[in-house]
Amino acid sequence: MSEQTNWIEEKTIKTLQKALESGELTSRKLVLTYLKRISELDSAEPNLNSIIEVNPDALYLADKLDTERKEGKVRGPLHGLPVVIKDNIDTHDNMHTSAGSLLLKDHVAKEDAFIVKQLRKAGAILLGKANLTEWANFIAEDMPTGYSSRGGQTLNPYGKDFMVGGSSAGTGAAIASSLAVVGIGTETSGSILSPASQNSLVGVKPTVGLISRSGIIPISHTQDTAGPMTRTVEDAAVLLSVIQGKDENDPVTCTGPSTEIDYTNHLKKDGLKGKRIGIARKPYFDYVEKDKQQLMDQAIEQLKAQGAEIIENIEVPSANENWDINVMLYEFKPALEAYLKTVDSSLGLKTLNDLINGNRNLGSKDLKYGQALFYQAAATSGQLTESAYLDSLIFDQEQSREKGIDAALEKDQLDAFVTPNNAGAMIPAKAGYPSITVPAGYTTDGEPVGITFTASAYAEPTLFECAYGYEQATNCRKAPQF
Repeated sequence: MSEQTNWIEEKTIKTLQKALESGELTSRKLVLTYLKRISELDSAEPNLNSIIEVNPDALYLADKLDTERKEGKVRGPLHGLPVVIKDNIDTHDNMHTSAGSLLLKDHVAKEDAFIVKQLRKAGAILLGKANLTEWANFIAEDMPTGYSSRGGQTLNPYGKDFMVGGSSAGTGAAIASSLAVVGIGTETSGSILSPASQNSLVGVKPTVGLISRSGIIPISHTQDTAGPMTRTVEDAAVLLSVIQGKDENDPVTCTGPSTEIDYTNHLKKDGLKGKRIGIARKPYFDYVEKDKQQLMDQAIEQLKAQGAEIIENIEVPSANENWDINVMLYEFKPALEAYLKTVDSSLGLKTLNDLINGNRNLGSKDLKYGQALFYQAAATSGQLTESAYLDSLIFDQEQSREKGIDAALEKDQLDAFVTPNNAGAMIPAKAGYPSITVPAGYTTDGEPVGITFTASAYAEPTLFECAYGYEQATNCRKAPQF
């Protein structure tokens, strides 16, 4: 690693903003440094392959924001700071939005996604798009995490033999490696929590409805959400505060609290004091290896040391139900085809069947792992009237909410419960409830492990208090060594 880029490692929003405000640093220098670091780590050994495309206008945007700062205009907390976003999020600029598919490699969005508008409003520089598991891991049944036909295979910076996590793999690897200040991922079922915990990051999977999905290539309107992926809890709080907002084009954003929250107000060092935290050992601890369970046991002792009241062996009543993926399968086709209406007609992609046929025509270039999930989704009517869909929707929401998370929290009067990594991601995904994962240490061979806090709808303030209290007491995160 060159001396030119070493200084940027692990820098936070607050640290960089202070340097920009004092004149010690410019956004132009920041952008150049991150681009240099991308060339060193992403395009050369160790070939992380986390960035699918850089913004050709990034330097011009940096110059513009530097000029604004000199003139006394600061747009917001991200003014002049480079951010990467997952390549399923629309940007109306000179970058493409492809979901990692070769079929969409020439697709340029006609409008910014709502969250991109929020980022620009806060002064962020969109440095580039991050690779992902293709179609957010909803095309094939055995797709490796972090692989896309357009972007190739993203690697875990902590070790190429470790799973990188998906589907927001590129965002995870890029932010872990300090290739940008902060990043945005998306989640339908574990796609933020998995790569965040695998890359020793803070990952926030918000309540469905807190963040607009307008302009994000969809899977399920019931479960989809975007969220922050950062190296610190404070940066995650800043980023979530920026991207939240009511959006008339996404009605679910009008179902939550009437006022927006500044999540940085919930960064309390004693945030765990007096909290009742449940430990959901069965079945979730069984999903991870013994050494990871031991790290979780150490993390639980830290929770106790910080004043949390620990309730062991709590049960999420519906944890062992026979869940299916019908909601995603049935919602995917109509959601995707609505999105494809925004794609330039010259690409000839109007329906899910167009994508299936396009993939067949590309052959091995685009079908290394097949498209079994595409076939299953294409077999649905797209009308959302099938009894199989409605039965699964009713089951999923009742079993994950009233008879799941809410029941577990109410039974023991819990503020939140804890699971390892993304082992407990499915039920909050189906419920649309929030989780935050925080670095909890490393196995003897160096693989990252995260502790994940989950609570009920719109309980992000409580989760930030838990996460920040734990992070400040432990400081577990270490930068990857190259």
